[in-house]
Amino acid sequence: MDFVKALSKTLAVALLSFACSLAAESPAQDTVAKTPSDVAFSHVAVSIQGGEIYPWGDLMDAVENSLFVGMGLRYSYWENFDGILHFDYTYFKSRIKEVPYPGVHQAMGRLGLDWHGRLISPVMVGGGFICNWSRADEGDERDFDQPGGTLVDNETEFGYFVHLNVPFLKYERLRIGFDMLWEELWTLPERSNMLSAGFYAEWRLW
Repeated sequence: MDFVKALSKTLAVALLSFACSLAAESPAQDTVAKTPSDVAFSHVAVSIQGGEIYPWGDLMDAVENSLFVGMGLRYSYWENFDGILHFDYTYFKSRIKEVPYPGVHQAMGRLGLDWHGRLISPVMVGGGFICNWSRADEGDERDFDQPGGTLVDNETEFGYFVHLNVPFLKYERLRIGFDMLWEELWTLPERSNMLSAGFYAEWRLW
């Protein structure tokens, strides 16, 4: 099964990245608040990211796996916590022949927190809220009543995500790492779930 193979590769990369991060001589912790006296935004970093999204559950039958690209902002928020802000874009190709368009554009915005305690440093785990905006590609308002037709005039959905961040390479202000994210959208009558996995390059501004 393609999904199982893809998930196995993703987990293998995550484990390899985790091993590399533990073996690094200088743990990548430059963008985190190190003492209670640090205040919000005492460290700020910007990033670019990319990878692949794996639909889960019913979505596996509706759309194909898709590549994504995006950018992010990380800032110290409180002791052992970083604030994170992500903006990503992906294009899902439809698997359903009855849908009157070839695919769906999706823009994703995420706001949350990452925790980086001493026990798992430099690895970070976190979560937060997500807002997805979707629009059918080449959709026509006359197709509104057909399967998937509600996407022809835009659709916005909200949900939550959980996050694993494994930095494994650091050079001065630059940090490179592996990123894995599970999200659930509060769509009714069925929830929508997706797994995202990819790499990022982060540059510390201050």
